[in-house]
Amino acid sequence: MSTGNCSSTTEFILLGITNNPVIKAILFTTFLIVYLISLVANLSMITLIRMDAQLHTPMYIFLSHLSFSDLCYSTAVGPKMLLDLLSKNKSIPFAGCALQFLIFCMFTDAECMLLAVMAFDRYKAISNPLLYAVDMSSKLRSQLLAAVYLVGITDALVHTSLTFRLCFCGSNEINHFFCDVPPLLLISCSDTRVNELAIFIIFGLIELGTISGVLISYCYIILSVIKIRSAEGRFKAFSTCASHLTAVAIFQGTMLFMYFRPSSSYSLDQDKMTSLFYTLVIPMLNPLIYSLRNKDVKQAIEKLKNKMCL
Repeated sequence: MSTGNCSSTTEFILLGITNNPVIKAILFTTFLIVYLISLVANLSMITLIRMDAQLHTPMYIFLSHLSFSDLCYSTAVGPKMLLDLLSKNKSIPFAGCALQFLIFCMFTDAECMLLAVMAFDRYKAISNPLLYAVDMSSKLRSQLLAAVYLVGITDALVHTSLTFRLCFCGSNEINHFFCDVPPLLLISCSDTRVNELAIFIIFGLIELGTISGVLISYCYIILSVIKIRSAEGRFKAFSTCASHLTAVAIFQGTMLFMYFRPSSSYSLDQDKMTSLFYTLVIPMLNPLIYSLRNKDVKQAIEKLKNKMCL
């Protein structure tokens, strides 16, 4: 395949979601509200966990990093998408496109890993609560978080370097609302087989590893809960996992639908709607799920309200 002049592309044009002015106005209003709620909710969750000593436990430390990941990847995509809904100029510099994808890829990977780490944390808390603080020591927490971000940045660097070394000698119009790899590969005039193989292997391993980690942890959790004699104790143990299971089901379910559905069912419009859901809606839902269903978070919010009223 011809490589053309690789140095000619200095910017890309993001075609966005739709050209219909009415739909654009509706989408802008809707997702501006969604993004602002996400921004406030995730920042509030991070601040609340830092300020309240009662929440300085492994579970909430991991939750604060989940909020941080949600905040980072939604901010990498959201403001630019909202601006493009209002602006006629939808261009993004070549370097800006690479940076947007790097941040997005790093923190979505981090979120996958964090959900698996949080499942392991719940297993430790339920299986042996008396030794929970010892088992989930600050050293182990630091090592797990370092591994989460190391995997995220490594995967992001691999895909970013492989994608943005390609030649884009034809159209520079990306039929999407942000710089994601699949639509970039479609407009490249280079051989993209290595990129496609890297996506399949690396993303597949991350998904397989994280989903397996969650399933194995919950198998052990179920076995531990069965051993609890009182119905109240079993209910309490399961209720501590409810928020996490909800977050896992929403995020991983969307990822699996997005990347592992049959090619015969592929639709570009459907792909964009799914992307909107996991780039903007899920980061809004996560802090709401954990705050609405979590007694400790509710108590911390009440304490903060009382302090502010004094």
